Amino acid sequence: MFAPPPASGAPRRLVVETDGGSRGNPGPAGYGAVVRDAATGRLLAERAAYLGVVSNNVAEYAGLVNGLRAAAEIDPGAEVEVRADSRLVVEQMSGRWKIKDAALRRLAEEARGAFAPARVRYTWVPRARNATADALANAVMDSRGQITRDHAPGRAVPGEPDRAEARVAAAANTPRSSGTPLPRATGAPATLVLVRHGVTALTETGRYSGGDTAGPPLSDRGRAQAGRAAALVRRVGTDVWPDLPAPSAVLASPMARAQETGAAVGAALGVPVGTDERFAECRFGDWDGLTVPEIEAGWPGQLLAWATTADVRPPGGESLRDVGARVGRGLRDLARHQGATVALAVHTVVIRAAVGLVARMAPGHWSAVRIPPASLTIVRLWPDLDADGHLVGDLTVVGCPSELA
Repeated sequence: MFAPPPASGAPRRLVVETDGGSRGNPGPAGYGAVVRDAATGRLLAERAAYLGVVSNNVAEYAGLVNGLRAAAEIDPGAEVEVRADSRLVVEQMSGRWKIKDAALRRLAEEARGAFAPARVRYTWVPRARNATADALANAVMDSRGQITRDHAPGRAVPGEPDRAEARVAAAANTPRSSGTPLPRATGAPATLVLVRHGVTALTETGRYSGGDTAGPPLSDRGRAQAGRAAALVRRVGTDVWPDLPAPSAVLASPMARAQETGAAVGAALGVPVGTDERFAECRFGDWDGLTVPEIEAGWPGQLLAWATTADVRPPGGESLRDVGARVGRGLRDLARHQGATVALAVHTVVIRAAVGLVARMAPGHWSAVRIPPASLTIVRLWPDLDADGHLVGDLTVVGCPSELA
């Protein structure tokens, strides 16, 4: 996929965003990389792959190498800015730190061979600004798969802003809704404390457990986790996050594990627990109870497609867009409880959907949000919708492990 330089004769500018991760370090690892047009922000290419068991640093370098290779396929004469949240990669490739590890030296040479070093500069960015590459890396670690997607320059990419089009429209004074970037101060917000349930026997063996049935109860470890989470919820509005109203109501999904977790929270607060089916876990259909390798063996590539797009459904299950639609309806109703704090005992995909809806992330990027068992995520919602019909809110806490409290 080659593209000519701009008509002005100036070199084209590309941005490579890259990330890698290893769960265990060394452990199951993967990388993600994207290439964007620097002038418009348009997504041009995506690369990601599961690497097996390697270190985090090796995964970070693998993302760099493959991101630069993708950039070379687009335009080998471009000027490239690499943006990475690995300080090691940025400092070593910029020549400020020595590369002592032999394996990393080999990968650094591969990176230099992938794109002319004189045309590449490196910028460190915080992880929050590297969400797309991070989401790809986590998706392939979950699925143990691979992603190769090239986007034609003239075709819009779902969920990606067309910044050039926006500038043209603004210049022409064309009416165009840009949404509301900050919450409107129309009264106090509703505060939602989203508590992921503790672990179950299926969680501990790496098996998918969805909303198709009531599912398994908490394990002994899960019940201990739920107790710690409940104790932390009780502290909200007092010595922990004292600027927030103290929780005064508790809801739970109908799944057994969420009901048990909700009961622990309700007991800590001294309030009854309600049930709301809109916050049930994603229905995984035929994948329910299976491990990642088992799903991949039966439905090659489909788990990755489900995790990185909006509309792919497991056989008999729900897409991320399906989950987002019902979670969004529940959030809009709860947003009317202005000035109150409601605790919800819910699930990973539900919490990712809530965070994604508030942060306006495309569903295919929700897997970048890591939600540990029995962790707390706090969002605030105003009762209004913005001009585009989006929720108006902010993220206060995301995935705070209750063990740290």
